[in-house]
Amino acid sequence: MNGQANQPINRRFFLRLATALGALSAPWRAVAESLALPTRTGIASWFSGKKKSKKLVILGIDGMDPNLLQKFVSEGIMPQFQALIAEGSFSPLQTSVSPQSPIAWSTFITGMDSGGHGIYDFVHRDPTTYGMYKSMSRVTGAEWNLNLGSWVVPLSGAKAESLRQGKAFWQIMGERGIPSIVYRMPVNFPPVEAEASVALSGMGTPDIKGESGIFSYYTDRLPANAGEFTGGEAYKVIIRNGRIDTQIHGPKNPFRRTPKKQLYRRQSEQGEVDYENPDCTVDLTIFLDRKAKAAKFVVGDKEFILKEGEWSDWVRIDFEAAPWSTISSIGRFYLKELDPRFQLYLSPLQINPEEPAVPISYPTDWSKKLCSCIGYFYTQELPEDTKALTYDVFSGKDFWDQTVFIYDESLRAMTTLLEHHKEGLLFFYFSTLDQGSHMLWRYMDADHPGHIHDEFLVNGIRELYIKMDTALGEARARMDAETPLIVMSDHGFSPFYWGVNLNTWLLQQGYVVLKDPNSTLHEREKNFLNVDWSKTRAYAVGLNGLYINLKGREKEGCVEPEVYEALLAELRAGLLAMEDPKTGGHPVSQVVIPPHEFHGPLKADGPDIIVGYNWGYRVSWTSPLGQFPPVLIEENHDAWSGDHCIDNRHVPGILVTNQKIIMEHPALYDLTIAVLDQFGIPPQPGMIGKNCLEKTG
Repeated sequence: MNGQANQPINRRFFLRLATALGALSAPWRAVAESLALPTRTGIASWFSGKKKSKKLVILGIDGMDPNLLQKFVSEGIMPQFQALIAEGSFSPLQTSVSPQSPIAWSTFITGMDSGGHGIYDFVHRDPTTYGMYKSMSRVTGAEWNLNLGSWVVPLSGAKAESLRQGKAFWQIMGERGIPSIVYRMPVNFPPVEAEASVALSGMGTPDIKGESGIFSYYTDRLPANAGEFTGGEAYKVIIRNGRIDTQIHGPKNPFRRTPKKQLYRRQSEQGEVDYENPDCTVDLTIFLDRKAKAAKFVVGDKEFILKEGEWSDWVRIDFEAAPWSTISSIGRFYLKELDPRFQLYLSPLQINPEEPAVPISYPTDWSKKLCSCIGYFYTQELPEDTKALTYDVFSGKDFWDQTVFIYDESLRAMTTLLEHHKEGLLFFYFSTLDQGSHMLWRYMDADHPGHIHDEFLVNGIRELYIKMDTALGEARARMDAETPLIVMSDHGFSPFYWGVNLNTWLLQQGYVVLKDPNSTLHEREKNFLNVDWSKTRAYAVGLNGLYINLKGREKEGCVEPEVYEALLAELRAGLLAMEDPKTGGHPVSQVVIPPHEFHGPLKADGPDIIVGYNWGYRVSWTSPLGQFPPVLIEENHDAWSGDHCIDNRHVPGILVTNQKIIMEHPALYDLTIAVLDQFGIPPQPGMIGKNCLEKTG
């Protein structure tokens, strides 16, 4: 979700200050110069007098669904999974409440539920403002700047911190001298410091602009929906004599400031002009050869040629912020079309792993060492560009081509790391199946309201499962028979047929009261702009959260503490009784009250109610942002056609291992205990699971 109001985290400011000052460089212990983990030879003192630790490999495949896995295994198209299941065990893996990726992965990382690690949604709400902020990390800019005309001199450093609480299991292992390689673990930005480990951050890692991923789209005819882009920017270009002169927009410049445009300029009470940091830019010149159906690109001192329909390799793009400071990024160009319409896509600009503007690895130079082995790679949290497909900048085929490139890139990294894995843990993460299942479900499912018939993409998800089988085969070929292997996913998948406007239901039931009931402002504007908080008793934020407007906690809370429990019970009954006006079905199948059902010191910090939607339903896109569309249930015709943010009982993950699973219904937090047990480490205080795998020697 982009553009949340009252968001206290300025990620863009963080990135530009971090680049300027290098202030986020965390202290880290010395490591061997090779890509491989530290060994006895490299730092003998770490393991002096200790037995060499065993090996463990974990493949984390985001979004692999047990029902689809069983279906494709039974069809004989996943022989590697079939062999691993025959050798060991397979079970659905209970996911988190709710089954959102940041929550599920945090549960696996810490062995705790949300009451322990504190992550309840992609976004949390600030009770003092009713504003929303990203749940995984907080980044803050410099507290002090010296302004000299149009120049800005930062006088203090920037700071980034993870909002996930609890110690990561590889930190616990590191304290006992057990080494780890942790590749793209979600909810690990900035990467935690852990002895004897190397790590690359995953979900939560921004692009060079400090966003979740902002693509650039250059065209001579802007599409009608250009103003709706939330994950990209559209730029209109002019073609003169077969040439285009334009610019690539990078991060905000931390050293420069300009008065805001006249339309938005305001003065403070002291009469001071309001300033903003301008974008860093790089010139982009394109020479078109329509006869050859190709174009030459000039970016700084780099030149390359693309044919129509061709992708570039990674291109390094450096932005000069000041004569003494350069911000480095990388991007990929896709020349979608020359005629009759010019269309060029530029991927979100990635933090250059060779020269990262902010630490994306631990130790901080490990991303550079990895880059020297496998070349440039995506560093953005979830690189598959779902927004480009949502806004028709990509066709389904374009999205598929990018997805395959990312998979191949991941496969190359996995095989490289396996070859360097000598002892301890190797965790490797794949995002491809999750993002592909989100965007390709409508091609596979003829019952989907947004179904599109495509003879190739009808098997898109099936092909991605086959690719995951290939990855498993590559891993097994590089492992010895004695090494334990765990393949797991954080959740499964379901269709997203219907969107539920939960805030609309709260309005219809009288829990939300509007300042002007006759205004249509609330239908299209975000952030509860028309809400009368003095009379509103409950409101919904995020994908699964519902909050009581509690007096003494919320800024304008009106619900007295003594009626809190009764209101929870009333809302629970009403939610479960909610009906779809068109089908008579029940959109909600689960209601969880975290303070009563979670564990740990943070169990009262999340939503008062977590709503679990029924199969085929999910919260709409507009309701989580504080809007009130007129209809309660709407058909989903969006490209984002599969999902999992529903009743967690409908979408378990998977657990496949060459060991014996000894628990009937293992959960993510049980797997955490099992991983520690592989190295003889007992469950730690606050962990809520039990070992789900057979004891090892």
